[in-house]
Amino acid sequence: MEETIIIGRNPVREALRSGQPIDTVYVSQSSGLGEIRKLAAEAGAVVKTTTEQKLAQLSGGGVHQGVVALGACAKYAELEELLAVSRNKGTKPFLILCDGIEDPHNLGAVIRTAETAGADGVIIPKRRSAVLNATVHKTSAGAASWLPVARVPNLAAAIDRLKEAGVWIYGTDMNGTLYTETSFDGGVALVIGSEGSGISRLVREKCDFLVKLPMKGKITSLNASVAAGIFMYEVVRQRG
Repeated sequence: MEETIIIGRNPVREALRSGQPIDTVYVSQSSGLGEIRKLAAEAGAVVKTTTEQKLAQLSGGGVHQGVVALGACAKYAELEELLAVSRNKGTKPFLILCDGIEDPHNLGAVIRTAETAGADGVIIPKRRSAVLNATVHKTSAGAASWLPVARVPNLAAAIDRLKEAGVWIYGTDMNGTLYTETSFDGGVALVIGSEGSGISRLVREKCDFLVKLPMKGKITSLNASVAAGIFMYEVVRQRG
């Protein structure tokens, strides 16, 4: 799947009005873009004010009129839609939260594994996260077209909603309990952090449990998507 790039005020405006999946709208500081900013916000797209140089780069030197939009490879779901998946299946919730995973290859790999492990969906934040672009779609081997992905304004608030729905939050952290000594038999939301800094402080504080992998070598961390896969399949094993 190729990246969808929409250039110019009218094309971007109509794409937003039609409901076409849009990840990010880049706009200049010039006037006359208030309607596009409003439509983008209503559509759940990230709006970024940027330079003329960046817009020229995104548009390949075309006439951008101060605005360029990048399309998504799939339409984002709502958080409530993800919670409805397990209700409709008659199973306990199984969700993956990605906190600060900005590498699209990692996000795509997480989505791929989550789909094969039977997870109900993946939750990403609007900021500090990779988006559903062509790289994610390719790395996910098409799983991004099948597994719903919700993009939320605030992960901490999303966690509060999951708790209201009876879901236990499991943060992955090197100071946690060994994953094989942890029960995952209830509703599960796994929080996967970035390789560099792990999960954020506020999100960590909201977790019900912290779990870790045994690290036997000199390296103290795994690729985020590899670690996510191990945790996910422990959930599958315990539920098997």
